[in-house]
Amino acid sequence: MKDTALYEHLLGLQSPWSVKSVDLSLTERRVVVEVILKRRQVWADPTDNTKRAHINGWSERQWRHLDTCQFETIIKAHVPQLKYSDGTVEELAVPWAERYSRVTLLMEAFVVKLLQVCPTTKGVCELTQLAWSTVNGIMVSAVERGMLRRSEEAAPYLGIDEKSSERGHTYVSILTDITHSRVLDLVPERKLKAAKSLLETLSPTQRTSVKAVAMDMWPAFMSATQAIIPHADIVHDRFHVAKYLGKAVDTVRKQEHSRLSQAGASPLTGSKYAWLKTYADGRSAEAVSFRALNQLNLKTSRAWRIKETFSQFWSYYYRGSAKRFFDAWSSNAMRSRLEPIKKVVKMLRRHEAGLLNYSRHRISNACAEGFNSAIQLIKANARGFRNFANYRARILFHCGKLDMSLG
Repeated sequence: MKDTALYEHLLGLQSPWSVKSVDLSLTERRVVVEVILKRRQVWADPTDNTKRAHINGWSERQWRHLDTCQFETIIKAHVPQLKYSDGTVEELAVPWAERYSRVTLLMEAFVVKLLQVCPTTKGVCELTQLAWSTVNGIMVSAVERGMLRRSEEAAPYLGIDEKSSERGHTYVSILTDITHSRVLDLVPERKLKAAKSLLETLSPTQRTSVKAVAMDMWPAFMSATQAIIPHADIVHDRFHVAKYLGKAVDTVRKQEHSRLSQAGASPLTGSKYAWLKTYADGRSAEAVSFRALNQLNLKTSRAWRIKETFSQFWSYYYRGSAKRFFDAWSSNAMRSRLEPIKKVVKMLRRHEAGLLNYSRHRISNACAEGFNSAIQLIKANARGFRNFANYRARILFHCGKLDMSLG
């Protein structure tokens, strides 16, 4: 088989395209394949079936292809610019590459696969000898392609959460599909306007299918959900509730440790993380030590027991039973005379409806919390991001479960 016929076969070329020549340079370790058009080729005018498009000019283009026996392979061609009867001009789409792309379809597909397994974009650049801008452009295009293909399948349970995107108090809002464990989209900031725009990315069909949305008690998220998906129940995330109660216990510990230290020795010295742990094996040395500490007549012990008792709330499947437990627990907690605990109880009472909705829907932002570690790794590998667009593209590329295949 001749070289020209070989590359015609590899590129899947058909009339009016053909390979004119294949030039091999051993010194530069490069193969240049020149592709030409059949003479006097005529194209139809898509704006008027009775007319044909006219050639307005030619562009000399080249594309990076997969290496041939470790030789860099370049495809070269003169591509006509077609002018239609309505005055518009566009470059003819070639069969081996996307319009205006710098790489062939096969090379693009290879880069996408590398990006899925390689921890850094720089690593893909080194493997393929492509510029960072080219590799990044392939990723962005793949994400755009995947977002357009994303089906409007029902998403009954959603999660909305915040994530720090940069140093300081810079946040993004992330929408997740709990049912399929994927990131649907993200927007800068966590304000009401941002939360609304995030929920508006859902199609009307998807909005209708939503039964409940898991979130923390951030007012912007609740208001946006009530405005965009008014029929959906708000379910407050159990992990955020545990975080608030854990923080209250730690505040009680700090206050009591300070008071006891001033009076003499404090048994709470170095016990910060002991109150935050769970002891699955009650016979371990840590569990025995903590049990002895917990049995002391301490305010921290009372705060810890209140926190631990509330975990029973999540086991109820009936709203009435959950409410009776919550009323009894909150009344007991308010009589504890522990101000940090009472502050959290008052907050939980204000959001009682969202807490009780858990008994019906039993969802949480666990998948969103799981994505946080993946997002943190993406940020670390990238050494930060200069703009939100690149940050969004990488999260959707790795966490969106998108169909980014070509063709």
